[in-house]
Amino acid sequence: MGDVAVGARSGHDGEDHRGRSVEAADPTADGAVTSENDPVAGGEGPPADQPPGSGGEGSGGDSTPKAKKPRSFWKELPILIFIALVLALLIKTFLVQAFSIPSASMENTLKVGDRVLVDKLTPWFGSEPERGEVIVFHDPADWLAGENTADPNAFQTFLSWIGLMPSAEEKDLIKRVIGVGGDTVSCKGTGPLMVNGKALNEPYVYPGNTPCSQDDQGGQFTVKVPKGSVWVMGDHRQNSRDSRYNQSDKNHGMVPVNQVVGRAIVKAWPLNRWGTLPVPDTFDQTGLGYQSSASAALTVAPQGLALAGVVPVVLWRRRRTEDSKVR
Repeated sequence: MGDVAVGARSGHDGEDHRGRSVEAADPTADGAVTSENDPVAGGEGPPADQPPGSGGEGSGGDSTPKAKKPRSFWKELPILIFIALVLALLIKTFLVQAFSIPSASMENTLKVGDRVLVDKLTPWFGSEPERGEVIVFHDPADWLAGENTADPNAFQTFLSWIGLMPSAEEKDLIKRVIGVGGDTVSCKGTGPLMVNGKALNEPYVYPGNTPCSQDDQGGQFTVKVPKGSVWVMGDHRQNSRDSRYNQSDKNHGMVPVNQVVGRAIVKAWPLNRWGTLPVPDTFDQTGLGYQSSASAALTVAPQGLALAGVVPVVLWRRRRTEDSKVR
């Protein structure tokens, strides 16, 4: 209840013709009601079957605001699709992108047809690839010369561009980082592979393969990785044209860090092969100087993140519609 002002009794109150004391009521006191239509104050008030006025202007007009008719879902759908596409494009550009595995060079870690998600955010903050990471990088010096390339149609190109399909870009490769700037990497005989004089135990190497390849085309080597570059090799050692077999190019088989797209962090498809791609314990050895990556493992596809971004928009629009109904 609100505060009600009550007149105080005083010795100057008037008396009626019988001499009894009567309080003087101040009609202007705070909280006093003087409306002649107030039934409590003795007024007539509105008829019993007529609801009180809403306070709008005019005596006969309906001042109740009309509820805004909600927009049809089919009219909102193009807007939501547009928002999802914009979000997917931004996510694909700055956060995570899907790639398809076209060859057997990373078996059995990755098989032909697998889809992987690549973290593109971490490099924006100056992080460089580390030993043991599986990375996607642009072809540094025509490593794919002579390889058959796919010819996607316009629709596939569009979906790939916005990140709703694996990249159709055939000039990207995926390998495992073995050496980083300052490392010395070497192979003699069938192995083991040596990094800074330490032998690596490599359980990820394709069954039946040897860590090093005995051939005169690059399988036997000793290299020092320059700063700003990485040395990469496939897990299917006898079926991978990696840094070993490109030592005659302008980079001497190295991959410049500025050509790295990002780190592959998740096998997203097919579902029965879903899983993360962590750095093996192999590289957590004394003397290698390994430090775990600070990159966050984004485990959803660009379209999933886009959908998550659209949901708040839908809820907001629905809330506005509900608000308009109760005003």
